[in-house]
Amino acid sequence: MTLAAVTLDDKYTLQQGRLYLTGTQALVRLPMIQRQRDVAAGLNTGCFISGYRGSPLGALDQQLWKAKKFLKNNHINFQPGVNEEMAATAIWGSQQLNLFPDALYDGVFSIWYGKGPGVDRTGDVFKHANNAGTSRHGGVLALLGDDHVCKSSTLPHQSEFACIDAMMPVLNPAGIQEILDYGLIGWAMSRYASVWVGMKCVADTMDSSASVEVDPDRVRIVLPEGVESPEGGLSIRWPDEPMAQEYRLHTHKMPAVLAFARANGLDRMLIDSAAPRLGIATTGKSYLDVRQALDALGIDEARASALGIRLYKIGMPWPLEPEGAAAFAAGLPEILVVEEKRGLIEPQLKDILYDVPADRRPRILGKQGEDGRTLFQAPGELSPNQIALAIGERLLKQADDADLRGRVMRLRQQEAGLSAPTHGFKRTPYFCSGCPHNTSTRVPEGSRAMAGIGCHYMSQWMDRSTETFTQMGGEGAPWIGQAPFTKTPHIFANLGDGTYNHSGSLAIRAAAAAGVNITYKILFNDAVAMTGGQPADSHFTVDQIARQVLAEGAKAVRIVTDDPDKYPLNIFPAEATISHRDELDAVQRDLREVPGLTVLIYDQTCAAEKRRRRKRKLMVDPPKRVFINEAVCEGCGDCGVQSNCVSVLPVETEYGRKRAIDQSACNKDYSCLKGFCPSFVTVVGGKVRKQAGPENKAGKAEQTGPRPVFGDLPEPILPALDQPYNIMIGGIGGTGVVTIGALLGMAAHLEGKGVSVLDMAGLAQKGGQVLSHVRIGATPGDLHAARISHGGADLMLGCDIVVSASAEGLATLNAARSHAVVNTQETMTGDFTRNPNLAFPAAKLRDAILQAVGGQKADFVDASKLATAALGDSIASNLFMLGFAWQRGLVPVTAEAIDKAIEMNGVAIAFNREAFLWGRRAAHDLPSVERVLAPAEATVAPERRIAATLEERVAKRAAYLTAYQDAAYAKRYTDMVARVRAVEQAQTPGQAALTEAVARYYHKLLAIKDEYEVARLYTDGSFQRQLAQQFEGDYKLEFHLAPPLFAERDPQTGHLKKRAYGPWMMAAFRTLAGLKRLRGTALDMFGRTGERRMERRLIAEYEALLAEILETLSPDNHHLAVALASLPDKVRGYGHVKEANVATAKVEEAELLAAFHKPQAPAQAAE
Repeated sequence: MTLAAVTLDDKYTLQQGRLYLTGTQALVRLPMIQRQRDVAAGLNTGCFISGYRGSPLGALDQQLWKAKKFLKNNHINFQPGVNEEMAATAIWGSQQLNLFPDALYDGVFSIWYGKGPGVDRTGDVFKHANNAGTSRHGGVLALLGDDHVCKSSTLPHQSEFACIDAMMPVLNPAGIQEILDYGLIGWAMSRYASVWVGMKCVADTMDSSASVEVDPDRVRIVLPEGVESPEGGLSIRWPDEPMAQEYRLHTHKMPAVLAFARANGLDRMLIDSAAPRLGIATTGKSYLDVRQALDALGIDEARASALGIRLYKIGMPWPLEPEGAAAFAAGLPEILVVEEKRGLIEPQLKDILYDVPADRRPRILGKQGEDGRTLFQAPGELSPNQIALAIGERLLKQADDADLRGRVMRLRQQEAGLSAPTHGFKRTPYFCSGCPHNTSTRVPEGSRAMAGIGCHYMSQWMDRSTETFTQMGGEGAPWIGQAPFTKTPHIFANLGDGTYNHSGSLAIRAAAAAGVNITYKILFNDAVAMTGGQPADSHFTVDQIARQVLAEGAKAVRIVTDDPDKYPLNIFPAEATISHRDELDAVQRDLREVPGLTVLIYDQTCAAEKRRRRKRKLMVDPPKRVFINEAVCEGCGDCGVQSNCVSVLPVETEYGRKRAIDQSACNKDYSCLKGFCPSFVTVVGGKVRKQAGPENKAGKAEQTGPRPVFGDLPEPILPALDQPYNIMIGGIGGTGVVTIGALLGMAAHLEGKGVSVLDMAGLAQKGGQVLSHVRIGATPGDLHAARISHGGADLMLGCDIVVSASAEGLATLNAARSHAVVNTQETMTGDFTRNPNLAFPAAKLRDAILQAVGGQKADFVDASKLATAALGDSIASNLFMLGFAWQRGLVPVTAEAIDKAIEMNGVAIAFNREAFLWGRRAAHDLPSVERVLAPAEATVAPERRIAATLEERVAKRAAYLTAYQDAAYAKRYTDMVARVRAVEQAQTPGQAALTEAVARYYHKLLAIKDEYEVARLYTDGSFQRQLAQQFEGDYKLEFHLAPPLFAERDPQTGHLKKRAYGPWMMAAFRTLAGLKRLRGTALDMFGRTGERRMERRLIAEYEALLAEILETLSPDNHHLAVALASLPDKVRGYGHVKEANVATAKVEEAELLAAFHKPQAPAQAAE
């Protein structure tokens, strides 16, 4: 197949032809087309763009910056607003240009943008500016970013009614093509009628990609004739009285809007019938859903006409043009209005048809059916299947049709089968690895905090004592209304630096004026992180903010940072003090005692932004990485508690669950080092070992060892496109999963196919659930809705098994048509940071997917493990998965097109090509790939091999205890296990759970990780082997320890404080390990500490407990005996962490013992 000649710049440079671009990129291209049209018409116009970012328009400013050179060539000036209101006021000013002399242009056409809450706060400007009007050769398009299902917002939003209040007409584009078309129509309408024109932008349009036609002459504007105009015309003028403006708006401008819409056919009858029975009126995304619904019912245009369907697509839902609406309704007995959220078209249509005689007036159904029951609900959103059922049932009420009846029945069964997965495991958004908010959102014990807008909003579902939130800019202000009526003396309020700049500074001013006791924590992370890392628009520095809040009346200002030494001398006002982030708790305790307004500025750069800057060489990448000595780790989870970091991963070992650092995801925040545990080491210098080696100068991956020759792989038979082919891609936000959809979209575009890609990300980009809907058709006309309907997926490409088995993912699967290719990598959710025992339900997740697609149509492959082994980085797993699915014949584009798309993407080209190829190889011959890439069982170090039988477990632990102390100590262990086994077999024949528990946990108590043992576990060779497997090059080690005999104590908590020790510690460890014979003797200086005495006491108490259990063991109390014998598993950690866990375990032990001696009812022995 010959691929089209395409470049990435085409979206901004190609004059005519097909483009592949996102909805956001279409908005960037739009003013370039308008400028070209104006030049062709002999006008010298400029363009002004201003607004404020927010989903689904969160990436518009970034795309505008990227297109800077193209904007400049087209006389387009982009100036992001400090907030939406100021941006709209600036836009108003652009329309006043030609009221004054010295204008450089004939007019300025403008774009305002903002998400729904920004629309609300800008209402006053909208009213003033719309009343005033637009310039003759200017015009204003207001982009209304609506998040109908609160995907990345604090409330769901529908902006049309705000526009009605300002009397701004609203256009509702259906798809990316209409963004371009309606944008041009909107400016023409704005110029003609002198009004601001709103254009609705939803996620299904903005976050999608599609192949569209571009041509400056594609849209032909018709200016209405015979429309009455006042003296002086409709355009903006000066002087101009407010009442005169209102008169023109109502008397002349709104009629001009309706005349323009009528003349240009904004509302169109797309399907008609000689014998119409059912009219369907719809707009925007809902129109695409209706077309998808008709497809699901097997209704094409010819069959629709035969069934009596009349389809009316409304481009301007307000004000609804009455003549076209009346013509649509003529002769219809019934009209179905399909629109999301509150009814807008339906009440207008009823008003228009109110005076039609009853015998000719159609019944209008929309939000409710004729029985008064809900038909299309206002909350949430509508789905194509839901719409299909409504249309099908209306048609069947009018006349029976066997085929239609069967399709409706199948859809009903499919919808009835939708239910929440039983595994209960969800991937919720979370702070990124190394995010400053992991630390900054903590509050001292006894305090509480309020949340606001931004990433820190997520602290509400973490252990941060943070409850309730406000709209943007209202942070902390609810306390003004609470403080006089509560005993609580003080609260903290989180406020992002972007929000502070936007409007949050006013909330601080209000708190100062009210005199309430509140500490604002301004979270200065040097980026507007939630929407992609844009800079805060005023570029305030920390010292500037400190001076501002002092001027506002702050009684105390404290700066807390991860690097106090970075500031120049004397940069801060004298009233402000600087502390390291390790002192955050103490600083907050001090501030909460200060009456009135206080401010804490927490200064640490956004982790995701750090990662981006380091890749671009704009920020120093510290040559230091964290490594955990698995053998020393107790699995207590304190590192997760201290860091709240998702790069701390579980590792299942012979001796229980331990921890490891995900080197691919780690952003080098180093907060995990605060975990009270001697297992943490920092590796300074060197680098992470990559098995595939670095890329050479030719851009090809060099191999460190020989690779097998797989030969030429067979070409699979690709899916036919007699109907659109739907691919659902499920993955984790921030791991590059959306790149797969982008590559498939470009590949299909290169082949001239129709394609749409919708990325359902929003807040989920922060480690949450991301689903990309990829739809590929033989031609662009074959595709309607961007979203895959329930049961409509042909392939689930599961880059993450949790997301694949989510309710949203499973809903798209259908055993009759769907296949699944799923990565089995067990990536824990953010909940693991707080729950060290969180179990990963791999079997349940797999079963949920198998049930949805059928047992023979699912491939499960450990793509992350294999891709990392092949290329040294887990990021390769997504392209590996795509290659696997392609080789299976489940992707309807050629490998040549995918390869070209990878090349055009321009990022790690050789690496991504290799990943795709390894995926293909795995699909063709998985055993051979696993043999080559996966470590063979024989190469696994003995200490890392997990025992398969009880006997092997006991033998391993006996050998461990011999190395720990001596053979006599080991015999003490084996004798106890043998004794328990004998009693268990005698009292509960066939059971072994109690012996298993004692074999594991008696050993755990005996193998006290004292100073001698920690030293041995660093010097017995296993630590060095693991280190060498992960790192290479010239590096040195730092050990993070808190030796109880001479470590300092934290004055607030009384806990020992860790500090770093250099490479010399290895020599000290060797010496210390050789002194293990002193353990328990009079010369054991470590054995006198409270912790060591407690550990020896626990051994004695456990031995006594076992004696007590064995004396009265029976089938009735066996399960309680197992629970009692397993309690040492909860005694994890070191120092104060272990002490707290012992206290908890002892409480549980007392409860279990009471039940053991007085069982309430007979119970089965533990399995």
